[in-house]
Amino acid sequence: MATPKRVVIVGGGISGLSAAFALLEPARNKQVPLQCTVVEGQDYLGGKILTNRRDGVITEGGPDSFLTTKPAALALCEKLGLSSQLINTNQEHAQTFTYSKGRLRQFPQGLISMVPTKVGPLFHGGLLSWAGVVRMGADWIIPRRARTNDEETLAEFFSRRLGSEAFNRLIEPLVSGIYAGDANELSVDATFPHLVELERKHGSLIKGALAMQRARPSQKPDAKVRTLFTTLRGGLGDLIGSLTERLSDAGVSLRRGANVREVQALGSQAAPAYRLELEAGDGLEADAVILATPAYVSAGLLRPFDDAAATLLNQIPYASTLTISMVFALPEVKHLIRGYGFVVPRVENRSLIAATWSSMKWAERAPAGQCLVRCYLGGRGREHLLDLDDAELTRRACRELADIAGIQSLPLRTEVYRWPRAMPQYTRGHRERVRRIRERIARQPGLYVTGAAYDGIGIPDCIRDAEQTSAKVTAYLWDCVP
Repeated sequence: MATPKRVVIVGGGISGLSAAFALLEPARNKQVPLQCTVVEGQDYLGGKILTNRRDGVITEGGPDSFLTTKPAALALCEKLGLSSQLINTNQEHAQTFTYSKGRLRQFPQGLISMVPTKVGPLFHGGLLSWAGVVRMGADWIIPRRARTNDEETLAEFFSRRLGSEAFNRLIEPLVSGIYAGDANELSVDATFPHLVELERKHGSLIKGALAMQRARPSQKPDAKVRTLFTTLRGGLGDLIGSLTERLSDAGVSLRRGANVREVQALGSQAAPAYRLELEAGDGLEADAVILATPAYVSAGLLRPFDDAAATLLNQIPYASTLTISMVFALPEVKHLIRGYGFVVPRVENRSLIAATWSSMKWAERAPAGQCLVRCYLGGRGREHLLDLDDAELTRRACRELADIAGIQSLPLRTEVYRWPRAMPQYTRGHRERVRRIRERIARQPGLYVTGAAYDGIGIPDCIRDAEQTSAKVTAYLWDCVP
């Protein structure tokens, strides 16, 4: 019998688990033995996907859903037999608000890929001044930017196309909700390259968004209609649970609470191998290693034998965030809440980034008579909030909800989740930086990196990149190496 190929994956979040799962099918199809180990430093798997179920309340410590316009997560759910458990957002409450100029205002209808395409709602909603609306509409006639190698930030790009008021009041809070970052630092080429392409192709974001709308294929009569975001009925933790079960059944070793201290490159260029030293004192040997860890963690592991790669990885900055889930008595807040929740522009100078009325957005998130609210704090430039204790954080969140939404009652229950250095920031030069990282890593045969730090921070992005990485591992181990 052939000697098993040994693959060690460092990091048991959605990227690491998806990479391991993606290795199983080609190994089975090729009928070649595989010895796969996933090493995770925490005592649980799933990374930032962390679902808590208690007394009929389902809370999410990290992401609560994923985007359906990117197919990787939906496809993985299909492979795992979870498609029947996917639920859409509650369309009865399909409204989103923003806190602006002293009160909550409904986001205007007609946003396509964050680009406003209907002027009427903006004139009547009070979110922008009349001058701001007119300036935004000038995107229709402002010439496209000349081709140049100079990279724009999100703030520069949207302010140039739509005006600074539309950017600050309309676009920035959406961007902050996605990246927890500062739009004055984030690269538009790395975060929203399709919008850059819209300008190049159509000369206007509004013209491009309308063209996108016209070009969308019609829904097939028998197709399952998905809202823009979807989640699992029992919480996203069910995705991790199903992955973990499948991997265990297939013989993948899942080592929790095992920190990797060092990765050593062994062998020769013709016959490379690796040894991973664990903090517990034991070690693992591998023919291929996938680092599905944050860039700064991967940098520390690679530093001993590839200082250049480590330096590049350390150039990817991270932001820290936190979520606070609170349960309120529904009769006390029902008359105060509408839609799915609200976002807060940075120019308002509040601690709160956003709040979601989770039990209104998703079915079965709280028992009858209760309301689940999730608050988002932290982000780029606000990391100091993570140093506050849970009681002070809860007090701050409650004050924000009182000022913004009028909620004066105290929560029945609170859960605080801190995520230090959790959100990679795609700053100016990110795509070139990632290209150089991958080019440098490729010099080490059998070594790979994957995860949110490189080509997308969402769950579908992480799954897609993990699957592509596993395809490279498969080609390296079985297609190219005898």
